Amino acid sequence: MGRKLERLFDEYLVTCARAGDRSAFNKLALRWHYRLLAHAYRLSGERETAMDIAQEGWADIVRNLTRLEDPKLFPAWAYRIITRRSVDHIRRTTAKRRTEAAYRLEPQDQAPSNSPSSQHQNLYAAINHLKPKQQAVIRLFYLEELSIAEISMALSIPAGTVKTRLMHGRNLLRAALKGEENG
Repeated sequence: MGRKLERLFDEYLVTCARAGDRSAFNKLALRWHYRLLAHAYRLSGERETAMDIAQEGWADIVRNLTRLEDPKLFPAWAYRIITRRSVDHIRRTTAKRRTEAAYRLEPQDQAPSNSPSSQHQNLYAAINHLKPKQQAVIRLFYLEELSIAEISMALSIPAGTVKTRLMHGRNLLRAALKGEENG
């Protein structure tokens, strides 16, 4: 099939799919899925990530196909959706890496030098053994005395996530300190 005929066929499939023809949409998806997947792979560089991006992109296409005014624009429109999804993924990944790096760079707490208490030493040692994300929340809540909302804003995570990390961090600290008391 020549390039012009392929384009005309795609326009026809888009028009039918917009009208609710599932068979036409399935044919359109079969024709375009691997191209969009390859585009996502080129942008993300990771096979699994590209598959996720393509899947999310197809969800956007399904949701918004009726808004596409000109069926001729489907290829550019679909590629733009995949590009936008890829950029979003890269931003999230970059932000996550920066956050994790910041957690790792946080200073390891030591008991105040004016407090020779071994309990404080044990507490700070237990905090240092938490996962970096839990350490950050515990430190901000107890040592910096920030509220849940302030921690949420500072770490760019939902308040519910802050509460969950606090709960898990407390439980782990309690178990670690209880184990030391018994041991």
